[in-house]
Amino acid sequence: MRTLTTMLRGLAFPEGPRWHEGRLWFSDMHADEVVAMSPDGARATIATVEHQPSGLGWLPDGRLLVVSMTDRRVLRQEIDGSLVTHADLMAVAPWHCNDMVVDDAGRAYVGNFGFDLHGPDPTPRTTNLVLVEPDGGTRVVADDLFFPNGMVITPDGSTLIVGESSGRRLTAFAVAGDGSLTDRRTWAAMTDGTTPDGICLDAGGAVWSACPWTGVVQRIAEGGDVLERIQLEAGSQAYACMLGGVDGTTLYICAADDSNPERCRRARNGRIIAVAVDVAHAGTP
Repeated sequence: MRTLTTMLRGLAFPEGPRWHEGRLWFSDMHADEVVAMSPDGARATIATVEHQPSGLGWLPDGRLLVVSMTDRRVLRQEIDGSLVTHADLMAVAPWHCNDMVVDDAGRAYVGNFGFDLHGPDPTPRTTNLVLVEPDGGTRVVADDLFFPNGMVITPDGSTLIVGESSGRRLTAFAVAGDGSLTDRRTWAAMTDGTTPDGICLDAGGAVWSACPWTGVVQRIAEGGDVLERIQLEAGSQAYACMLGGVDGTTLYICAADDSNPERCRRARNGRIIAVAVDVAHAGTP
């Protein structure tokens, strides 16, 4: 049995966790804030994002990139703390943008819902994955994806893995020298009825996946074997996870009881949970 410790409470809806410069960074999506949490649970607000923040990453020069969901932009935080438009995805992303992974060259891969998740017709439809170049240029690098969500890039930069939430699978692509994605394949089909949301990669080549609606975070091997399951307390849902800490073996879990924006803002029951695991972080983010 793993020991789960709640590090931070009172959040609306934590998402997009990243371990960066000794702190856990994440988006409190329905509170419109980017937050950094130190290992002792102390929090600092890094930025306010009016149109809901989600995926986070950094350019090679250290400037923060953050997905602004409902106006479909990637924002860049300048040295003075101001936010400016890094890329406008309105013409290429069919619906609200979501998670993002930024590679070592500063190229950002951005997913989007593809449909109105909280609207009157939440029928899943396929959508695309957009590449944002370091200069802000955009192009579609993959399509026909069912809700591309959490993403990781392997340590050698050769493979991108994306969780297709509505497809209940992890899908892998080969990454070309110019950032293009080729050789699509199913990395793992989640045949147990779970749904991948936020994911991270460990040094054993396995993916940790937060699985909403089941309250589970699970470690998955390529091919689909589940190597370990961590069950949250009754009523808790896991929406994202990230390996971090001093030696990379602390698994941070973004949890809440609900994902509906209005209910999350009222309840403020989002929290960050930490648990020690055996295999350290690898890859990006």
